[in-house]
Amino acid sequence: MLGFSIFLGETLTEDKKRYILAMKQAGFTRIFTSLHIPEEDPQKVINTLQQLGLFTQKLHIDLMADISSDGLQRLSIDLNQAGACENLKQLGITGIRMDYGIDNQTIAAVSQQMKVGLNASTLSEEDVEQLASFQADFTKMELWHNYYPRPETGLSSEYLQTVNHKWQTLGSKIVAFVAGDENLRGPLYKGLPTLEKHRNQHPLAAALDLFYNYGCDIVHIGDGGLSKKVKEQFNVYFKQKKMLLEVDLLLDSYRALVLGEHTNRIDEAQDVIRSQESRRNNRQTIEAENNQLRDQGSVTIDNKNYQRYMGEMQITKRKLPADKKVNVVAKITKKDRELVHYIGSGCRFELREGRKRY
Repeated sequence: MLGFSIFLGETLTEDKKRYILAMKQAGFTRIFTSLHIPEEDPQKVINTLQQLGLFTQKLHIDLMADISSDGLQRLSIDLNQAGACENLKQLGITGIRMDYGIDNQTIAAVSQQMKVGLNASTLSEEDVEQLASFQADFTKMELWHNYYPRPETGLSSEYLQTVNHKWQTLGSKIVAFVAGDENLRGPLYKGLPTLEKHRNQHPLAAALDLFYNYGCDIVHIGDGGLSKKVKEQFNVYFKQKKMLLEVDLLLDSYRALVLGEHTNRIDEAQDVIRSQESRRNNRQTIEAENNQLRDQGSVTIDNKNYQRYMGEMQITKRKLPADKKVNVVAKITKKDRELVHYIGSGCRFELREGRKRY
């Protein structure tokens, strides 16, 4: 499941509405926002929240709000007051992520009425016991990891693995963040990932890493934007089960063999992605040329020296030596190279010519 972030200190402009609509069309079904940003004007936050809630209700998008006891006080919201949860729902909020000073009894009571997010890092076994004693509804709870604006402060891979493994027995969904690639959040503008290693990675590659290698159930884009191309890559991957990659052609004569849709062979190779269609699509004798070192992300065509393999197109998963039987004809653009590792057995992929931006 995919989500993204909207920050309430910003006016809900028509451009922002178009972005929300585009994200929904790209397969994102949840929005994360915060109600305890100290530098924002409380009334401005409430006004924007009301606008955002009305808009998300129309689009049937879930809205998860991050709150703290201080933030609730500044916004004049009392969760212990009768009807507080209903008032939040009327604002369009479908769940609240609780942190900083909200007691377990209150958390348990709210969980009986709406979705609740808990901090995965600060949750203790004692908290779980207390929540159970207050009859918390764990089926409505999610365990959220933070995002980390300051470089070098994101979580380590080992720590995330340990925490996720610890809490998976609860049966609650685990949520984490990856950085965006547009409209990065200030004041640092360095991305908002959960894992430090994801700070400068392609958002889709980072999201797939969290899903496949860390057992996360939900991934949110931490920052305020994704580029048009990356939104399309998310859409194509999750809706069509196809990886979309941009390439820079080195030899224009191979355009027809390289560009377009391919399928990685079922018998997945260790070092390369192998297009199962390429050899039968080839109608020419391929002479040896450009037999250079094959960096990770190189797109290659086997030449006539490989005999019956002539015409096979491959993408290298790692650096490989030069081979007089293999022509290097294109390269995956730098930004997209991390995605090569997520083209698995039988996975479809499409290569498009890049715009020389990376």
